[in-house]
Amino acid sequence: MVARMAKTLVIAEKPSVGRDIARVLPGPFQNHEGYTEGPEHVITWAVGHLVQLAEPDEYDEKFKKWRMADLPILPDRFKLVVRDERSKKQMGVVTKLLGRDDIDLVVNACDAGREGELIFAYVYEKAGGRKPVKRLWLNSMTKQAMKDAFAHLRDAAELELLEAAARSRSEADWIVGMNATRAATIRLRSSFDGAVSLGRVQTPTLAILARREEEIRAFTPEPYWLVDAEFAASGERVYEGRYHAGAQPRLASAEEAARIVEAVQGGRGTITKLEKTTRKERAPLLYDLTTLQRDANTRFGFSARRTLAAAQRLYEEHKALTYPRTSSRFLTSDMVGEIKPTAAQVGRTKDYAQAAAYVTGLDLLPLARVVDDAKVGDHHAIIPTNAQHVLERMNEDDRRVYDLVTRRFLAVFHPEAVFENTRVETTVVEHVFRTRGKVLVVAGWRGVYGQLADGGARDEDDEGREQQLPRLEQGEDADVRRVESLAKETKPPRRYTDASLLGAMETAGKLVDDDELREAMKDSGIGTPATRAAIIERLIEVGYVERDARALVCTEKGLNVVRLLGEHPLTSPGLTGEWERRLALIEQGSDSRDRFMHDIGSFAHSTVTELDAKLKDVRIPRATLGPCPVCGHEIVENRKGFSCWSREDPGCGFVIWKSKAGKNLGPAVARELIQHGYTEKPVTGFKGRSGRSFRARLALQQSEEGKWRVEFDEPWAREGAKPPEEAEEAAAPQAA
Repeated sequence: MVARMAKTLVIAEKPSVGRDIARVLPGPFQNHEGYTEGPEHVITWAVGHLVQLAEPDEYDEKFKKWRMADLPILPDRFKLVVRDERSKKQMGVVTKLLGRDDIDLVVNACDAGREGELIFAYVYEKAGGRKPVKRLWLNSMTKQAMKDAFAHLRDAAELELLEAAARSRSEADWIVGMNATRAATIRLRSSFDGAVSLGRVQTPTLAILARREEEIRAFTPEPYWLVDAEFAASGERVYEGRYHAGAQPRLASAEEAARIVEAVQGGRGTITKLEKTTRKERAPLLYDLTTLQRDANTRFGFSARRTLAAAQRLYEEHKALTYPRTSSRFLTSDMVGEIKPTAAQVGRTKDYAQAAAYVTGLDLLPLARVVDDAKVGDHHAIIPTNAQHVLERMNEDDRRVYDLVTRRFLAVFHPEAVFENTRVETTVVEHVFRTRGKVLVVAGWRGVYGQLADGGARDEDDEGREQQLPRLEQGEDADVRRVESLAKETKPPRRYTDASLLGAMETAGKLVDDDELREAMKDSGIGTPATRAAIIERLIEVGYVERDARALVCTEKGLNVVRLLGEHPLTSPGLTGEWERRLALIEQGSDSRDRFMHDIGSFAHSTVTELDAKLKDVRIPRATLGPCPVCGHEIVENRKGFSCWSREDPGCGFVIWKSKAGKNLGPAVARELIQHGYTEKPVTGFKGRSGRSFRARLALQQSEEGKWRVEFDEPWAREGAKPPEEAEEAAAPQAA
């Protein structure tokens, strides 16, 4: 009998990646159901997570019932189960291939990161894998990068610590989420419909949003006044100034503002101060996933998930960007030789030709801020690949994200931008008016973004806007052309957007804008770049948060959950950040998986005890909304709606159901509908069929049978059309 030639089994994360791998290995390949086979290799794939940690009832039937006496649930050894029916088929294929006699080596070709390591580890364990394993580590999906990676397969032993961190993360989330959710749900059954979902990462993130919402609600606006004047020096050199008392532009009363207006009206001032300073501004660092998501949200209104999806397509399908789920903003020293060829590749596109020519023309590349081996973990910063990029095949989202990454890559090798700042003080009868001017003198890296040396106004604030100023001299006079007082009021803190929430998650809730300082805090952020988008979407999915255009608004349910938890450590971004730091230390070998899991078990124990005591007798009072518009009985909130029904009296049948188009209507909306029959302002957080949000006014309408229903009170609804989906992605003005 002829011996079968030994083959290597390659397990990829997705079918599309499996097909790409087949193109760089010796063929021909024959396609079969769930795998493809060539002369030397068999390639199969997971479809994301085929295998997951088992639910508690897999350990013991008694856990099917949720009882406080059974908590905390802390398995000695975690069981794995196949995720669902769809996964069973593919899992069967992988298991069969792993058992084939002619397979003598297995290559883990899942995504090169913590989650990819976990997907493979769980599949391999569940399938009872016994064959030796090597690791394919990809930073880019170009053919050359894949060939190089196959030529330098890593030993599985090198990735043992990464696998330990991945398993620890997964088990910690199970332990904390499962026990906290069960404890809270058991104690709050009378107050909430369904489970009260809590988790190691989602709860501190919710707490950041809820605390901001409480600040906004508690905020009382206070009035203040500003005084603006327009001055004209000889020869029609016109500029604006804002009154300042010392460093303070705000005035406490209208009378005070009116006195200043009266004193300077029609008068003449003198330029008593004129200072010019030069400020240099360095190019921003290269993108990691979080900064890319923040920029795309600020500029285009993209959600974090939408940016990640585009970046992933650019990596996998278009082979145009390097691996996106990275937390590094630096390159490694062995990549220096690729920088100019990559710039030349992107320079083939007209939009980038000039900036790319500058980079390729440099004798010496400025590498000090770009290359740092110590600051690259699993993956380097996101940059374009050194391959041909077919922009015409990219959809609009992909094109925009590609543009951000390409310009950032080219900009980092350009010189500093140079601004000239001018501060002018014009004194009119002892009243001082300040003026700020800012001109971009040398475009430097900002030229890559089309910002040339011409200055430009910035947003208005209390200091007064930045202007392009005429040539002025200290000591010369200027006439007051116009003067006016402006009534203003203080504004509440802004709600978080995806961009600002990602920033808060990265720094565990601390306010940090400085690039270099953020770098130092990365290991102790909430979640990882790869998981943050999913956490935001999870909070929306469980009804704790809604999108209102770009703002993330905490719902009444989300607020109540955080109020009830109070100062429980589960709401602490700092604690979760510390856990993330420890997971990073497990990857590096300086903390142990056993110690971390022991601490997580202790935390679950104390959490169950505390939630049991804290929530034992909590009752969230049901809202009463006044008399029923039909029968006059009191309308009361119940689990599914607002109605005049009670145990003693069935009422008249009038009801406003809470659930409408993916949103739970709160008492405030129901109260307005009962009192007025409609909502004055659009209600946010409804979901269209595609999953995108929209807002709409509501009205109470009665059917011919006399039944009352809440309908959308918008022209498109009356015409029977679909709702216009929210401008979650409405383009914002492009800024560097």
